[in-house]
Amino acid sequence: MPFRFLSLLFVAVLSLASTEAQAVDDSNTLIIELKTGEVKIELLPDVAPKHVERIKTLAKEGAYDGVAFHRVIDGFMAQTGDVQFGKGDNLSRAGTGGSSYPDLPAEFSKIPFERGTVGMARSQNPNSANSQFFIMFDEGSFLNGQYTVVGRVTDGMNFVDNIKKGSRAANGSVDDPDKMISVRVGG
Repeated sequence: MPFRFLSLLFVAVLSLASTEAQAVDDSNTLIIELKTGEVKIELLPDVAPKHVERIKTLAKEGAYDGVAFHRVIDGFMAQTGDVQFGKGDNLSRAGTGGSSYPDLPAEFSKIPFERGTVGMARSQNPNSANSQFFIMFDEGSFLNGQYTVVGRVTDGMNFVDNIKKGSRAANGSVDDPDKMISVRVGG
């Protein structure tokens, strides 16, 4: 009888630990709904706390909902997140805006830019990231240590692969671009 009690207690403790771990993971999971399906991104607050907090804040505010993938280069990356000019009638200016929040200081790391890595877009100023981010289609080691890594795709990369591509001649600019239908934090 004592052995059965200990076994049940052990199972209960493992179940509780698993539930708590899932809750922690959910608070750092970004879910992007595309027209083809959901993309799940594991955010990395230990790597880039200020940038991750910004993305979570904008997602919770609904600021990313309906924002276009304004720059998409096949074999490189898909960029989105311009909450100022990335939706509605402002698409001709997409990629030049940010949010109403101030720009963020760089949080560069040693995490490499590989397929599925999510990084923050910025201007030439390393401390200019604001709301825009990009998802890598392939390896991009030339970005390592130059851009802030905020996460990695854990599910739905096949849906990212299907985002409408732009013209290389136009630096990836996309006519009638795909959009993030909705963006939320948590499972």
